[in-house]
Amino acid sequence: MNNMHRNGLQTTLAASVLGLTLSACTEKPSEIAGGITPQKMSDAIHAVLVADRTVYTKEVVNRLVKDEKVIKASEEWKDDKALPLPAQMFRYGSELVAEGDANFSYSLLSLWPINKQNKAKTEAEKTGLQYIFDNPGENFYVEEELGGTNYFTAVYPDIAVAPVCVTCHNDHKDTPKSDFKIGDVMGGVVIRIPI
Repeated sequence: MNNMHRNGLQTTLAASVLGLTLSACTEKPSEIAGGITPQKMSDAIHAVLVADRTVYTKEVVNRLVKDEKVIKASEEWKDDKALPLPAQMFRYGSELVAEGDANFSYSLLSLWPINKQNKAKTEAEKTGLQYIFDNPGENFYVEEELGGTNYFTAVYPDIAVAPVCVTCHNDHKDTPKSDFKIGDVMGGVVIRIPI
């Protein structure tokens, strides 16, 4: 099977799965529609997000900035001709998803945000971030109402996966916490699905 045909089949399969997944969002979280619950959908979205984030952090930023020292990463990456920070790449993806009709949203928040826009705002976010910090390796799931819409909300730990993560956060001029280590929970990925 040639690559073009294989990619077409993969795209068709992904669209079919996405269609089933999105239809599940109209059901209550405890009910299954097409075999997919909002929690399963959220877990699947998170698996993709964390994989992409980890690869970019380890294989691009850490390798080129920390190991090979061929370029820097910077909040002002366009002006500095540098790499965008992993958190910026994550936010750019989130903003692009929000422009479409994906029927879910995601963000990166923290109990110790360097950028104040990444501070928890809702009770679900605050409780979820504290929970994942207090319970390493666990996720937090809850239903919440925002603006008259009910959401299935999931909070997943965002882990320091590379030296560049801890160095950037620990040394940043605006950091509220400067003792992160590899493997620490630095924040949380919040995924919301309307139900």
